Amino acid sequence: MLQRIQTGIDRLVGRLLRGQSADGSWRMGFIESGTSLDAASILQLQSAGIRRPRLVKELTERMVAKQSADGAWRVYPDEANGNASATAECYYALQYAGLSPDEPFMLRAREAFAELGGLPRINSLLTKFQLALIGRYPWPRWFPVPLAILLLPSSSPIHFYQFSGYARVHMAPMLLLADRKPIRRLPHIRPLTELTRGGGEWKELQLGWNDHFLGGPAPEAPDTRRRKAPWNLTGKLRERAALRAERFILDRLESDGTLYSYSSATLLMLHALRTVGYSVTHPVMENAVRGLESLLFADAHCGSRLSMQVTTASVWDSALVSHALQDAGLPAVHPAVAKAGRYLLERQHRKLGDWKRNVNNPMAGGWGFSDINTINPDLDDTTASLRAVRGLPLPEARDAADRGLQWILGMQNRDGGWGAFERNVDSRLIRWVPLDGAEDAATDPSTPDLTGRTLEYLGRSAGLTSRLAYVRRAADWLYAHQEKDGSWYGRWGVCYIYGTWAALTGLAAAREPAEHPRIRKAVDWLLSVQQPDGGFGESCASDAEKRYVPLRHGTLSQTAWALDALVAVHDLPLPAMERACDYLLRHAQDGGPAADYPTGAGLPGCLYTRYDSYSLVWPLIALAHYRDKYGSG
Repeated sequence: MLQRIQTGIDRLVGRLLRGQSADGSWRMGFIESGTSLDAASILQLQSAGIRRPRLVKELTERMVAKQSADGAWRVYPDEANGNASATAECYYALQYAGLSPDEPFMLRAREAFAELGGLPRINSLLTKFQLALIGRYPWPRWFPVPLAILLLPSSSPIHFYQFSGYARVHMAPMLLLADRKPIRRLPHIRPLTELTRGGGEWKELQLGWNDHFLGGPAPEAPDTRRRKAPWNLTGKLRERAALRAERFILDRLESDGTLYSYSSATLLMLHALRTVGYSVTHPVMENAVRGLESLLFADAHCGSRLSMQVTTASVWDSALVSHALQDAGLPAVHPAVAKAGRYLLERQHRKLGDWKRNVNNPMAGGWGFSDINTINPDLDDTTASLRAVRGLPLPEARDAADRGLQWILGMQNRDGGWGAFERNVDSRLIRWVPLDGAEDAATDPSTPDLTGRTLEYLGRSAGLTSRLAYVRRAADWLYAHQEKDGSWYGRWGVCYIYGTWAALTGLAAAREPAEHPRIRKAVDWLLSVQQPDGGFGESCASDAEKRYVPLRHGTLSQTAWALDALVAVHDLPLPAMERACDYLLRHAQDGGPAADYPTGAGLPGCLYTRYDSYSLVWPLIALAHYRDKYGSG
């Protein structure tokens, strides 16, 4: 087995070395996230009259190719009946691209949408905004979060900065749009279904907001036409709030013109700025469109047709690959590792961002996800980058490691865990805001995956153990948030396998005893979900249902996570580990479903990502750890 493992490691190392770019980075390919951003891009370009015919053609062809045989579109491959939000987005985007609604596949889409339940089954807030902008979903009379929230000071019980950083950069343009309610309908667009007065889902949101914060439901029509909501602004105050939203957006543009380097936020920004008077030829608008075009990538799994990525993963991929190569045995002085190190060191953040608001004595030192991200660092990319650069024999690497460690420690939440982007952004009031996805996207709480991965770095790379008070608090937080079955929920990966791997490797690195009852329970759970062929596979459905849902087949990344977790807490190899190694070695070169299934999570039920790097990096790390721990036995 060990000889097979070494052969497999050598093959993976060779593949990764061949993929390094001239600047030292790895740009491992496409971050696949369905069709939502392709559809949003077409709706924006076509409604604004921005001429990009070749781009629209390729996005259109990819959307058509992604339609399922039953007429629906899906946000992950095994989604049972299709997805109403994705189906509606694609149906309208294809018409805006010039396709006839009488095409057979468009007729099937209408039938599928009706079978899914129609407008009331649209559960994505971004979809509702996209459709409202083209007059195919009703704008709310009162949006659950008012534009006025931008004027509230941080001393208020509820204010704008209680939303997560990820939510804020999407909400700022959304608040402008909800306040102005523009409609950019093109003629001759055939609807999926006729809109009715009242608006179904929006009405539920209006009532929810009033019930929570105003002590009762909104008045029934016709009174609502004569009365203003208490938070509605008029005159100078309304203009002041709009200007604050605009300023918030402009202050967070990256050098490539995108908003926080996210295509989703940038598309909303383009709509919002048009609404407040920006022409499509304004420099901000033109730069943003160019930035969006830089996020396009040829999807090799779909005939190399272009698709819109939510962002690029160059820092993330480069950090993971460099760390994996070093774990596999390449020394820090190897040319590939050294080049990657220089690339990563140049992208350590040097300026403060919004994350500084809840940090005592903030000092920049984190890393972001993409190479043009300069103000939005996150814990996962920071620990990944530190794993890659910490051992480099360079004075600047030691300085970067020190600053990165200080940044990490300063971001620990008061409950002992770590979140993704900011510190102590977990208001219960915000969780009650009746917006789709508010619980998962509107706040940035401590999560088992990020807490576990941070502990793994602190323990394995920095030598810190649970004897230290702040490490002890993090370990105790993990124990307190373990699921009843022994697993942990992972927020940024799919899902319980991911969270359990992160927690177990973190606890082991912090020198928690392997015989701890909580650790043994987690091991028992992992062993119970291994598939007969040795693989591990979990469906994206787990994310929305908040329970483990098995996949019919294993995946390379999830099998690697499970194997790595078991290796971390066992002194001797188990037969289950050998079967997992065998699965990885048999499938690592195959591609197919084991490599292609999305195992990155964005927004439960709405956004999942497939990283082309994952099917190589995670198996390499897990196999290397197995070899190193058991190779001398």
